[in-house]
Amino acid sequence: MNPDTCWSNLRDSAQILKKKHLSELLSDDTRFDTLSFSHDGVLLDLSRQRLLPETVDQLVALAEASGLKEKIDALIGGARVNITEDRAALHTALRTPAEKSLEVDGVDVVAGVQQTLQKMDKLVSILHSGQWRGYNGEAIDTVVNIGVGGSDLGPLMTCHALEEFKPDTVQGIDLHFVSSMDGSQLSGLLSRLNPATTLFVLSSKSFTTIDTLANAATARQWLLDASGLEVETILRHHFIGITAQPAKACEWGIPEQNQLLFWDWTGGRYSMWSAIGLPIAIATGMDGFRQLLAGAHSIDTHYQQAPFKENLPVLLALAGIWNINLLDIHAHAILPYDGRLAHLPSYLEQLEMESNGKSVTLDGADSDARTCPVLWGEIGPNAQHAFYQLLHQGTEAVMCDFIVPAKRYTEQSQTLQEQHRLALANCLAQARVLALGDKALDEETASAAPPWKRYRGNQPSTVILVDELTPYSLGQLIAIYEHKVYTQAVIWQINPFDQWGVELGKKMATAMLNELDEASPSTTLDSATRGLLGRINRLRHDSESA
Repeated sequence: MNPDTCWSNLRDSAQILKKKHLSELLSDDTRFDTLSFSHDGVLLDLSRQRLLPETVDQLVALAEASGLKEKIDALIGGARVNITEDRAALHTALRTPAEKSLEVDGVDVVAGVQQTLQKMDKLVSILHSGQWRGYNGEAIDTVVNIGVGGSDLGPLMTCHALEEFKPDTVQGIDLHFVSSMDGSQLSGLLSRLNPATTLFVLSSKSFTTIDTLANAATARQWLLDASGLEVETILRHHFIGITAQPAKACEWGIPEQNQLLFWDWTGGRYSMWSAIGLPIAIATGMDGFRQLLAGAHSIDTHYQQAPFKENLPVLLALAGIWNINLLDIHAHAILPYDGRLAHLPSYLEQLEMESNGKSVTLDGADSDARTCPVLWGEIGPNAQHAFYQLLHQGTEAVMCDFIVPAKRYTEQSQTLQEQHRLALANCLAQARVLALGDKALDEETASAAPPWKRYRGNQPSTVILVDELTPYSLGQLIAIYEHKVYTQAVIWQINPFDQWGVELGKKMATAMLNELDEASPSTTLDSATRGLLGRINRLRHDSESA
């Protein structure tokens, strides 16, 4: 079957299902059994999606007609799937076990990955043992990660999620993250830190990112002012560089022994599995980091080997295709019901919108299909007091992902276990009301309610239930979403591994720095920009003259 026929069949199904309410679909007692899928401690529940089991069959046919199996093999096999930059996208190689190999252009990339992991292990051991010393001989007790985008969001999200998995060796080491280019995060942080015991991890793939280097320069000057020592001494004792451009890191002044390498084929938003994950290894120990990699690898194997009708990333992606392209739903809420996953919505915003926020297909034509929706989210209980009003009674159709662990606090107090039960109850109740609306109530109560207390329901949602949140299961969860993104990109025929929409803004910002130093704005600029520059420059001049 060709893709056009598959799309036509799906459109016919959508016309029928658009007229059905989820309350009608959920009256089928077998629905959960036929539309929930499990793998290795993760349950994907699609029973609240506005589709039928035969719709899943039609969506699977579309995936097969789109050549998804071959494209998955190409991704994991090291083919140059990032066609606009002519390189592979080998984030899966970063979590491939050491006993395996993968040759790309005659080089075993797994061997290179393992070398970096061994160096990470050594650096983490030195730090945890108190043997990494600052400029005056005191042991380092504070680590500040300086990065932006993928060099910040992945490690930040993961370190927060896995905070309770700190090994004893990590106790006493404080970890901070700095990404803001305006210096606001750093200025407040430096005033509280001891320069003699602070280590900066400077994470930049290109080692040219203005945001990151500006923060790094401020940190370097802070150390120089506090110590009165030569810059070479400061950089040797207080900086680690993580980059795909070691020559540029050396040029900045970070010695080779303080550098960790990752590769051009590692996209920023896919980089937490690489040396960029050093803060994760510091926070959880290398054992915790390796468990994270193992969880992701289990999903890589499942993604490549499982039939599409049982394949969690593929099914999650196909539910999104159904909502976006057939039901015309273009808003997506990420709703974790666990405070440890507070940064997961931000992480997935970057992963999905930077990857699939594209309007040009692989052959350079304008896309005929809607692609990535607008993603946002918040921890579920907080979101209930913020934007759930829109979900329940607004005018927008929204698809939702509820993410929750089944078990927590199993070895702690009864009161904490009760709090987790409360979170579970809220998660299940909200998913139920979003689907059923008034029909979740008894008929008499619902019919007696005034219009402003009515709920239409019919908002589709997916529930992802993990047995427990651990380094392993978090690795699984993130890999599921990564492969979901790739699956959708294959069906939409776009490249999820470039981000040219980001690059132009960076170049324009660099040019605009020069304009801020000019007495009058360039006539080549548009009138709105000239107007703002004129006002900024007048205010700066007035303050300097005062």
